[in-house]
Amino acid sequence: MVTGARTATNTGRRRMTPDARILTLIQWLSPAFPVGGFAYSHGLESAIAEGRVASGAEVEDWLRDILRDGTGRSDAIWLGLAHRAAPDALAALDAEARAFSPARERLREGDRQGAAFVKTVNAVWSLDLPPLLPPLAVGAAAGRAGIDAPLAAMAYLQSFVSNLVSASLRLAPLGQTEGQRIVAALGPDCAALADLAQTATQDDIFSNAFLSDIMAMRHETLEPRLFQS
Repeated sequence: MVTGARTATNTGRRRMTPDARILTLIQWLSPAFPVGGFAYSHGLESAIAEGRVASGAEVEDWLRDILRDGTGRSDAIWLGLAHRAAPDALAALDAEARAFSPARERLREGDRQGAAFVKTVNAVWSLDLPPLLPPLAVGAAAGRAGIDAPLAAMAYLQSFVSNLVSASLRLAPLGQTEGQRIVAALGPDCAALADLAQTATQDDIFSNAFLSDIMAMRHETLEPRLFQS
């Protein structure tokens, strides 16, 4: 793991050596990183507008389904594929990932966030990544930075959840405490999916979160709306 080797102390306890690469990963996935994550609801705005999601428990269930059977699961796999891909294979991998997008707004969301991420990491960390969808961009950057794919996937998925919880706070009668409870409750799901970034192949990619995809399609004509997707 990128977190470093464990060393024994005089008391017999084991201590994890700090690794500055974790700070890089935290920076990439923090709300301060300029990717415009808070402009997108991933179709959640439509679900709330139609009354399909109306409480903290329903937000949690909705996001858990997306993680386990939809975008979250697929993104963990795409991240891992990009992490170990050769530089000249990234363009073809990105084209295939784009073909899996179920809605125009969903593709635009990923295109703009990924391009913004790549622009910043190229400028600050002197990388030469081409424009990529977000999971591919994070995976490729993590591979070049020596950050383990499962760790990057786990952090990426928690960031994904956090952004959608923040969107739900603006759309539904939820408070900050309830929002953080949801993020914490979904942490084990993020961790459980992380190994897919290391073990899964393109043949393992699928999505069964059909209602989430339909809500992303319906958002294209939703009025009024706060988010771009």
